[in-house]
Amino acid sequence: MRIVRNFLLGAVAALGLAMPALAAERAIIVLDGSGSMWAQIEGKARITIARETLHEVLATLPGDLELGFMTYGHREKGNCDDIEMLIEPALDTGAAIAAAADEINPKGMTPISDAVRLAAEDLRFTEQKATVILITDGLETCEVDPCALASELESQGIDFTTHVLGFGLSDEEGQQVACLAENTGGKYLSANDGEALVEALTTTVAQVVQAEPEPAPEPEPEPVAEYNYKPTASLSEGGPDLANEGADLVWEWHTVAADGGKGEWVGTDYNSDFEGSLEPGDYIMTATMGYASSEQPVTIEAGKVAEPHFVLNGVYLKLRPLPSEGAAVDDDATVEIRNGGEYVTTSYGEVDLVVPAGALEVDVSIGEAKVTRSYDAKAGDTIGEDVIVGSGTAHIVSEYVAGTPVEADIFIEVVEAKANLEGERKSVAYTYGGDISFDLAEGDYVATYKLGGAKGEVPFSVETGERVEVPVVMDAGILAVTTPGDNFVEILSASKNLEGNRQSFDYGYGPSFQTTLAAGDYIVAAKVGDAVTETPVTIKGGERFELTVEAAAAGGKKK
Repeated sequence: MRIVRNFLLGAVAALGLAMPALAAERAIIVLDGSGSMWAQIEGKARITIARETLHEVLATLPGDLELGFMTYGHREKGNCDDIEMLIEPALDTGAAIAAAADEINPKGMTPISDAVRLAAEDLRFTEQKATVILITDGLETCEVDPCALASELESQGIDFTTHVLGFGLSDEEGQQVACLAENTGGKYLSANDGEALVEALTTTVAQVVQAEPEPAPEPEPEPVAEYNYKPTASLSEGGPDLANEGADLVWEWHTVAADGGKGEWVGTDYNSDFEGSLEPGDYIMTATMGYASSEQPVTIEAGKVAEPHFVLNGVYLKLRPLPSEGAAVDDDATVEIRNGGEYVTTSYGEVDLVVPAGALEVDVSIGEAKVTRSYDAKAGDTIGEDVIVGSGTAHIVSEYVAGTPVEADIFIEVVEAKANLEGERKSVAYTYGGDISFDLAEGDYVATYKLGGAKGEVPFSVETGERVEVPVVMDAGILAVTTPGDNFVEILSASKNLEGNRQSFDYGYGPSFQTTLAAGDYIVAAKVGDAVTETPVTIKGGERFELTVEAAAAGGKKK
């Protein structure tokens, strides 16, 4: 399988490499469109480098090359089904592919395996030669084993190859996706910048040409026998058969093991109108749609058509998570689905799934706000509703004084305003940052903050569907202390309590120690050798106070 050589003839010509004429072939480029493609290499985003490379490589293509273009992760966050064929394989698609790449806006997941599978199916890899060229800067994030997929595609394909170009991957990361190429007889090459990416593509072509000559034409395939296996499925007993439209059925069959259970995997196919041929014998067949499935033994007899029916015992679950009545669907909402207390799956944003019937529990969360829905779901039902989570947004901006924002990693924790019997307040959420937002259920809260030796709290309330601004104005400044060496420094209150002790606000070690303190008077205690220096300081809001501590006289204190 040598489709890659045709795909990159333009790049080879641009670099002055002579190439022999090759037979017409079909290929699909799969370009990573996940959020990590915004990462930069030497000040330039990876997606920008990829676009420029495609423009250069595809400037000249052979007239008999049918080339397509696919991407993933470019439309939605958290959606493993976000895969799209942008350009179907056809002649003279170089300019169209380059233009399509320019419009990709990376933002989502990295469903490498499913994208390669869909590209292979579009090329009809079980019927003819097919090559997929994957350019990725990340690893699979959708719980599918790319190595197992590659072996599956290789075993089913007529002449199938995947070439993988790892863009910006470490050696260890590259090993995790190289099997997609190695298990299908392809090449894995690594590139860390735009020049290396073009070179990797060109090298792939050169190696393929040098490795093997163009194979002799395959003999015409024998006519396919009529099918002897045509299964059907429904969601409920006595319910209508699932039609192909909207019925993403998966059929999988195994041999029967000695103990009567599943033996070796035989094959997998898709869609409700599937019909095919199997060798006569006994099998165990599984029909799956979404998260509902059914399994039964099936016997294939010579000269007969087996038409087993599967009852999936499933329901359609269609939920729209909304922060408030009339609001738009929150695409970042988390939806956890359980059946009879057993975990089924977690989805994001709008839910449109088939799940097992029974006692369903669904947790719908937007940020820290959560509601639970319970359904007594009967097979064949459709459960659909807008789920109002009842959340609002708290926007917390921290400032030393009004107009002077905090750019350091200030710790912000949101707690419930009401304390329990022990006087403790329940923690709701926390993070670091001077400009942050929390999605919270309607109610009363307190934002606590801590930065260095400065801490405090600000009460606020959240209403459903509303955004509340929570200003955290610390009235604080910065104290910077320089010591002769790595001396211990502690910041104490200027006054003592009734027991004669001073409150400790912060501590650290020299020669450079810096902390944030609320405006007021303090004592800077520094241990230099066997002596301790105590220096009074006054901190003013929005100002920086710099103190240099010198060594005190041996055996005493310097004040």
